[in-house]
Amino acid sequence: MIIDFHTHVFPDKIAEKTIAFLAEKAEIPPFSNGTVTGLLARLEEANADIAVNLPVVTNPKQFESVNRFAAEINATLATAPRRILSFAGIHPKCEQIDEKMAWIKANGFLGVKLHPDYQETFIDDEGYMRILAAARRLDLIVVTHAGVDGGYRGLPVRCTPERARRLIDAVPHSKLVLAHYGANEMLEESLATLAGLDVYFDTAYILRFITPELFRAILEKHGEDRVLFASDSPWSSIEKDLSILRSFGLPKETENKILCENAARLLNLR
Repeated sequence: MIIDFHTHVFPDKIAEKTIAFLAEKAEIPPFSNGTVTGLLARLEEANADIAVNLPVVTNPKQFESVNRFAAEINATLATAPRRILSFAGIHPKCEQIDEKMAWIKANGFLGVKLHPDYQETFIDDEGYMRILAAARRLDLIVVTHAGVDGGYRGLPVRCTPERARRLIDAVPHSKLVLAHYGANEMLEESLATLAGLDVYFDTAYILRFITPELFRAILEKHGEDRVLFASDSPWSSIEKDLSILRSFGLPKETENKILCENAARLLNLR
């Protein structure tokens, strides 16, 4: 089994426009069309089994619509041979965060996605601390974008390793996932500041750019049990990223943990 822990899809009626806008903003060509059918096709192409969809609530008013679509994905694909498992989204400026997180849990979601840049909030903000505390209490996974986002280049990075460390120290949660191997385009800082903490790293987007030496250095310090394979589809190719990871020459047991076993344990699939 192969699990891609970090992907994005959008409703068909807005996918084309949304992907075009984001691609232009971040100057990143897409590798898929951003739809459910497009992602399923990329899973088929890569012979991967499960993709975790990570929706972003960019303002508090989107909470209901974003999570309605996420729930539809889970209901529609619950028994599909190639499956998309969607998390929920929440914004740090939402009112009644505890109640909303309880609703997320009650509706069968396994976790939530945060994106400090899109949500215009630093990761060590009180709102994120409340979300993380609720997630810990409810046994929910939290995935956050970390490091530089190409669409916000030149602006302050809202989830630097230092700020992420402050959040982790304030609200420890072993089911926190820092995307992009701890900090996109700040990987040396991730190695120095975050590697080895009781959180997960995913490999979303960074595999085409990281050196094998740096990948292995972070892996060795952080631990093979807390790294999750992820592509960031449609912003990277699942098939290509699998090929790159396999080219690093990791022990087969380590590779299997990254590709499947760690994610399956975190998602309670075994």
